[in-house]
Amino acid sequence: MSSPVVMIDKLAFGGNGICRIDGKVCFVPLSCPGDQVRLAVTAEKRSYLTARIIELITPSPLRVVPPCPLFGICGGCNWQHIAYSHQSTAKRDIHAETLWRGGRVEGERVGETAASPLEYGYRNRVQFKLHAGTGGLKIGFFRNATHVVENAVQGCPIALPAINSALSSLRVALASFPEPAAITQINIECGAQETVATIKYIGKNYDAVARFFQERFCELPPLSGIFLQAGHKSNLQKLCGDGYLAYPMPAAVPGSPPTTLVFRPGGFSQVNSPQNLVILGLVRRMAEFRGHEDLLDLYCGNGNFSLPLAKSVASVTGLEGYRDSIAAAQDNCRLNGVTNAEYVCADAAEGVARLAAAGRRFSTVILDPPRAGAAEAIPDLSRLNAEKIIYISCDSSTLARDCGLLAGHGYRVAESVPVDMFPQTFHVESVTLLHRG
Repeated sequence: MSSPVVMIDKLAFGGNGICRIDGKVCFVPLSCPGDQVRLAVTAEKRSYLTARIIELITPSPLRVVPPCPLFGICGGCNWQHIAYSHQSTAKRDIHAETLWRGGRVEGERVGETAASPLEYGYRNRVQFKLHAGTGGLKIGFFRNATHVVENAVQGCPIALPAINSALSSLRVALASFPEPAAITQINIECGAQETVATIKYIGKNYDAVARFFQERFCELPPLSGIFLQAGHKSNLQKLCGDGYLAYPMPAAVPGSPPTTLVFRPGGFSQVNSPQNLVILGLVRRMAEFRGHEDLLDLYCGNGNFSLPLAKSVASVTGLEGYRDSIAAAQDNCRLNGVTNAEYVCADAAEGVARLAAAGRRFSTVILDPPRAGAAEAIPDLSRLNAEKIIYISCDSSTLARDCGLLAGHGYRVAESVPVDMFPQTFHVESVTLLHRG
């Protein structure tokens, strides 16, 4: 095939631009709607093509200059070259199209994207990969579709400034670390005030590693805590400083103090704190609590959504499979004086089945499953007779599938609101309200 010249029409789920070549859909990475480009086809399948740009003939007016020197190389961001206003529009369109194709949800039920107030510097949790070679220690991210570490010398532009400052301090300290090849990853997480690093170590000299970081802790601002991970995350060992991270969530009752939530390093937390508040606001609006409801929170984490709502309902039951997150949720109950909430460590599907078998009923269910969705829990979830299900999703395709499954149990989508939790990427969070009947 020759090198065709085409116009990029729109963006697709997965982040690529779309055009047509000889009637076939073609996916083009790092393209922008409105670009006129010359392409080289890289793969031809039965129903679609993939191609790369070999010449940008006329740039789209939606194109901007990416601020990150690793953009297009690192496997993280894929939309830094697109004006943020169009990113929000594209996410709404992609979300709506995905819900229609996978769940037959009408487009008019999809709201406008709740844009992030921070286009950069929003991410409060980042994993940095490490590689020690002849060229020195590299700390950064995997090159796209490889396990080759690209050195993020300037840090990451979508990370909170505190994370990049901590990374800079760690670079200096690790220059004298005796086993650089034995540290494969560093996680840095932020609460409202705290910044904690988790060092993933695959060597055998645990005591020596602990002493190394303990002796240099005062030289590692703004870190407020350091953990060592040897193997699975359940084996975290606190080396120094804070053991928790904390953040506030608005009170359910106007005039009351905010709910303070803590979580442990390695536990799940939403990566964009301002947008976490937006999601909570959407949940409150959709739920319309009157004070008598029994609320079930599936995949509840540390109680991120249900604890701030606890004083608006009669009772809260939370299910989560990760034990440390349940421990944090129970701590959060004590910390905030919440006495009408119970948090149980259980697989979501198994836990829902037990609740249904015990005859439990809930007027409202909130679920915030991982990217794989909640398909396994849905058959027994329908037996709980909830009037409303509020589904918080980080993947439109599994949400669409699950909306289709819930439709088979009598639930219909009333509205779905995309929330841009991940600017500069194609990923989109959403909050969807389903009614029974």
